[in-house]
Amino acid sequence: MANTEKTQSQIEEVSAPSSSRTIHGVSWLLVVVSLISATFLWGIDGTIVADIQATFVNQFHSLDRLAWNSVAFFLGAAATVLSWGQIYSHLNSKWVFISCIVVFEVGSAVCGAAPSESALIAGRAICGVGGAGMYTGVLTLLSLTTTEKERALYMGIPGITWGLGTVLGPVIGGAFALYVTWRWGFYINLCVGAACAPVYLFLVPSIDPQPGISMRDRLRNIDWLGMVLLAGAATALIMGICFGGVVYPWGSGRTIALFVLAFVITVAFAVQQGVGFFTKSTVFPVSLVKNISILAIFLNETCSATACFLPIYFIPLYFQYVRGDSPLKAGIYLLPFICFMVGTVMVCGNVVSKTGHWMPWFFYGGALVLIGGALMYTVDESTSPAKIYGYSILIGSGSGAYIQMPFNAAQGFVEPSMIPAAVGLITGAQLAAPAITLSIANSVFLNKAVAALKPILPPDAPTLQVVSGVGSEYLATLDRAKQAEVLHAILKSMSNAYVLIITSGALTLVMSSFLVLHTRRSAKGKA
Repeated sequence: MANTEKTQSQIEEVSAPSSSRTIHGVSWLLVVVSLISATFLWGIDGTIVADIQATFVNQFHSLDRLAWNSVAFFLGAAATVLSWGQIYSHLNSKWVFISCIVVFEVGSAVCGAAPSESALIAGRAICGVGGAGMYTGVLTLLSLTTTEKERALYMGIPGITWGLGTVLGPVIGGAFALYVTWRWGFYINLCVGAACAPVYLFLVPSIDPQPGISMRDRLRNIDWLGMVLLAGAATALIMGICFGGVVYPWGSGRTIALFVLAFVITVAFAVQQGVGFFTKSTVFPVSLVKNISILAIFLNETCSATACFLPIYFIPLYFQYVRGDSPLKAGIYLLPFICFMVGTVMVCGNVVSKTGHWMPWFFYGGALVLIGGALMYTVDESTSPAKIYGYSILIGSGSGAYIQMPFNAAQGFVEPSMIPAAVGLITGAQLAAPAITLSIANSVFLNKAVAALKPILPPDAPTLQVVSGVGSEYLATLDRAKQAEVLHAILKSMSNAYVLIITSGALTLVMSSFLVLHTRRSAKGKA
């Protein structure tokens, strides 16, 4: 296995020129601050709706679409992140980045002005699409505008600002919902974008990755068909999961059609990528699928992303649905989890940069995620906030220990020329996992809750409205004993989300053990 520091230098040689910077002084400071502000907004938007979901449900009366508040953002990002990487490699980086900023701001405006849940979901999806390109653009521009010696320093800044945004997202969303309106949680993106616009337009350098190549040839080399098929397969799959048992019965023609459509498009995508129809350069790194080690690392990334994002959405729901807390207070309850997660990311990254040993963190993280998920599964209405803090810290520290490790690990299993493709694949896993697991968790929660309440409530009871929270008017008409029974059923249904986290921790341990054995066998074979 290649040394981490050596591989990092190889990445730099492949990904960016070593010439000196053309921007200096205050201009360079403004460029860096404006670029990382984009990753800060990206981090905030990933979690800003985490503790105001109950607010959406109560305002729009749309519990059946609860999952889409969170899923739409990650779906838009996951379905396009590989596509943006390919677009940046063919077109002018500055103008692609500015286009992504515009898309992200349009999505934010749609969310802020949303008159209905459907409009809010559409806006979240647009934000995800633009945000994925925005984040990819920040990494690309920093890589192309820094010198070889300073590149490692600047490339670490977006991860830190993303972490800060992730930490502050629930608190910012809760504060706006409590003191002003939740809509300003999205309008704030427009203010930041407007402030940074002059820098993007006049100071960010224009970088052409393929000088001398005509625009027609560049567009021909982009895998447009693959992009459409990838987005279509992801959308059909997520729609089937979210709608099943909530909007339509699981056995209905519409639900079955969505899953069949997802399967057919996935097969078409696999064939198109394998054969290379209508493109010279496929959007998906097909050759990496044959690398067993990369596949194991890919699965570990999906597990860590699942353990990272599920609690961010379900812990606030617990405090709001069961304890009746405000969005701001629910967001504050989430801080121990997020702070330990981000803190562990930084500590582990520092340790690995000095030692070069990343494998132990997979085992450490997987074990903590498994234990923390099992403990959170036992939470009921009598569990103290202190215990929830402790349980969530285990999951946060565990997921933080290895959510960034796959990016380091992958470097030792591929040729230097394939490192960008491997990083793109792992980034796709980091974004796709929350989209899929959040949709599954929300679907299971709603289906289980409705089924659990049927024997408790009368046949004509508005079951979905009762599940929308303790403030339901119907729930207030019940006696205290019946209310307690209803809330217990809702909470037990909510705990099923942590089964996915338990599974993620266990799968991480299995995949990490496999990775160790496979690495040793490969080393013996080479010897």
